[in-house]
Amino acid sequence: MVTLVINGKEVTVPEGTTILEAARQAGIYIPTLCHDPELSPWGGCRLCIVEVRGWKELPAACITPVRHGMVVETESPAVRHARYTLIELLLANHPEDCLTCERTGSCVLQDLAYRYGVRRTRFEGEKRNYPIEDSNPFIVRDMNKCILCGLCVRVCNEIMGKAVIDFAYRGVRTKITPPFELPLEKAGCVFCGNCVAVCPVGALFPKPMWGQGRHWEVKKVKTVCPYCGTGCSFYLVVKDERVIGVQSCPDAPVNGRWLCIKGRFGFGFIHHRDRLKMPLIRDPFLFAKVTWPTSLKLVARRLTEIKEKYGPDAIGVLASARITNEEAYLLNKFARAVLGTNNIDHCARLCHAPTLVALREAFGSGAATNQLAEIAEADFILVIGSNTTETHPVAAIQIQKALRRGAVLAVIDPRRTEIASRAHYHLQLRPGTDIALLNAIAHVCLQENLWNQEFVIYRTENFAAFREAAMQYPPSLAAAITGVPEELIIEVARHYARAKNAVIIYTMGITQHTCGTNNVYAIANLALLCGHVGRRGSGVLPLRGQNNVQGACDMGALPDYLPGYQAVTDPSVRAKFAAAWGVEIPDHPGLTATEMFEAAAEGRIKALYIVGENPMVTKADTSLVKKALENLEFLVVQDIFLTETARFAHVVLPAASFAEKDGTFTNTERRIQRVRRAINPVGEAKPDWEIVTLLAREMGHPWNYSSPAAIMEEIAQLTPIYGGVSYERLEAEPEGIFWPCPHPEHPGTPILHQENFTRGKGRFHPVHFAPPDEQPDKDYPFLLITGRYLTHYHSGTMTRRTPLGFYQETLLEMNPEDMAELGIKPRDRVLISSRHGSMKIDTTPNSNLPRGVVFATFHDADNPINLLVGHRCDPRAKTPAFKGVAVRIEKAVR
Repeated sequence: MVTLVINGKEVTVPEGTTILEAARQAGIYIPTLCHDPELSPWGGCRLCIVEVRGWKELPAACITPVRHGMVVETESPAVRHARYTLIELLLANHPEDCLTCERTGSCVLQDLAYRYGVRRTRFEGEKRNYPIEDSNPFIVRDMNKCILCGLCVRVCNEIMGKAVIDFAYRGVRTKITPPFELPLEKAGCVFCGNCVAVCPVGALFPKPMWGQGRHWEVKKVKTVCPYCGTGCSFYLVVKDERVIGVQSCPDAPVNGRWLCIKGRFGFGFIHHRDRLKMPLIRDPFLFAKVTWPTSLKLVARRLTEIKEKYGPDAIGVLASARITNEEAYLLNKFARAVLGTNNIDHCARLCHAPTLVALREAFGSGAATNQLAEIAEADFILVIGSNTTETHPVAAIQIQKALRRGAVLAVIDPRRTEIASRAHYHLQLRPGTDIALLNAIAHVCLQENLWNQEFVIYRTENFAAFREAAMQYPPSLAAAITGVPEELIIEVARHYARAKNAVIIYTMGITQHTCGTNNVYAIANLALLCGHVGRRGSGVLPLRGQNNVQGACDMGALPDYLPGYQAVTDPSVRAKFAAAWGVEIPDHPGLTATEMFEAAAEGRIKALYIVGENPMVTKADTSLVKKALENLEFLVVQDIFLTETARFAHVVLPAASFAEKDGTFTNTERRIQRVRRAINPVGEAKPDWEIVTLLAREMGHPWNYSSPAAIMEEIAQLTPIYGGVSYERLEAEPEGIFWPCPHPEHPGTPILHQENFTRGKGRFHPVHFAPPDEQPDKDYPFLLITGRYLTHYHSGTMTRRTPLGFYQETLLEMNPEDMAELGIKPRDRVLISSRHGSMKIDTTPNSNLPRGVVFATFHDADNPINLLVGHRCDPRAKTPAFKGVAVRIEKAVR
């Protein structure tokens, strides 16, 4: 520790601390323009200069380490005079348009000029006259106002790993620009807007907010992003009951100031002209607007009639991963207590249902074991089946931080994605061969005695059976099956086993197979074998795809579990809920989402209540989904838009968006966070919890919830893992609460399985490789993989209605050599056919795909790629095999 004196105040800090850090810890202000605590120190602006007794020069506080006995003055006459001059020099060629500048009142340079009394500059220099760059829909760049602080350069390079911009030219001509002064949209910019978040002046500004209002004219409401499961927080900027922008929230617990393109700019759907604003009833072929009482009476009457005629199990409920915890809880209660069925599910069935099954049986909890922030502390990171920089960009920032610390990254993926291009090791396996590869990694750990014997002996069970299975997969065999070189498998195994802290990250590339559950077992086996679970900086992180897919699972939007993963087959669990709800709970598991549509197509399910989901775009076997919806006697869809699914409905109920309601979301790391209403619902739309409550009342159940806070009180009483959660506590603890949190005094559980596994001991599950069900052959020689793009989300319901006009087009990506062999050129129209369906789509070359593999996203209803995906599912989790469909490709007439 080092003790020094700053402005007469004695300060003690660790050795290596800078003067600036020491001053800030002591609550002493030192101005900066180029410094940021999350970026590398630079010392470029010099405004943080201080006077040190005995020193001739005025050192920059941000790059000068403290010394014992140092005496520092931060506002001496010499320091103030020097800062005055530095501000004058910055203003020498700075535009004098503060009255019309978008940053007026929130400009750091303006504040410093005021603080030090700089009214005008003595140094009239050459004025820059760059054109304002606004060719993209997201960021306006006015380089005339740039003060060359370099914050944007360092954010782009160090945080995002993109290095799209840098300093160019010299002297007075120095400018921050993409290479060759290309527009941002042609230079590889991903439009995260994080450069805007750190810009201290008006050089960078979000285009959607340009001219919309001064900062003192708006209100800012802190809430949680409605897109992926990372759980980023930000401020919604509101003026006159309209959301006009998004601003970073520096104290956001998951993301800090960093966001992605969707979080920062994807809010346009809130006020889109297509928003549903009144209930609709089909009459008989067209929709007619009706009142809420009319629509609710019709829904209640028809559901009651179908229940009485066919029984409660003739009705199914499809909940949503986008609604709040409170709303998912009420839908679970509505299905079981009002309709009398366990036929309730949501889109986790299409993505992480194998995670819930496998991790629950291996560890005792089917959720992420650690916080996202701990990725940055890992020494070795294994990413498997995850295109992290596109699907979870802010989570990928933690990987970037770890790489800057010197961590080793290995990526297992058939495609050479961006995250794979950053990796030290890319294991480019054949699609569907993950188990052979993971077992081979375990084989190396066992063969070379690298496994954590103490952990395995004292904290696991069924090791002998697992060992026998894993030893059947030497790297030579795995290399033949997967196409990954034997020496690469061995090298990665050694890194994983020897790392002090190692984390495994995965998503749908693992789960969306007929062997998805076994794939997750294989990941859990590896973590147990090497003891990389139950510790900080290690663990298994399944990244959730939607904002509240974790919460929807937690809240019982599942056919076999009541809230808190309490099995419906357990008599004591049913008795507890029966006593609380005043009804008997069905004792048999309901149908999964996959099974509900099969049953509807066969006529066994007569009615569906779909909330916030668009299965016509997102579910496998679109032809079957269409047949199922057409076959229903009654369909209710509750959503914010008239989606492709809603067009089949008999009644459409207009819901409020995330910006129009209160509640909570639970992110991929089990962090429960508050969602806050920023504006009133548009038109006559209502929050989902209110709609479900009104519908229950209409069906004779006197629900009386006054607010989401009241619903959370009931959740806490019945759900042990949420037992200590309340709105009062969430307001007092802005970091959020990690479940399990069993009582109000419990601090929450950021890291699972530290002393014991939730199930007692971790259990190994021997798994064996089996070739994928669909294999390419002479009739269908290519293998299709579906996935996501950075700028889209799930069904595209929201991103396709954000009127910014710069989102990625859905194209069929092919290896250029495959295209040449078929005589296909870029943008050619092709007919792509599988054993399940066919469609036409335009093509684009992608040399990062191996030969014989093609890729397309499922976001676009105009290119319904899920027509090609069949009904084959994982037998345990019922998750469809999106990641391996044999297809044929032929040139087509446009």
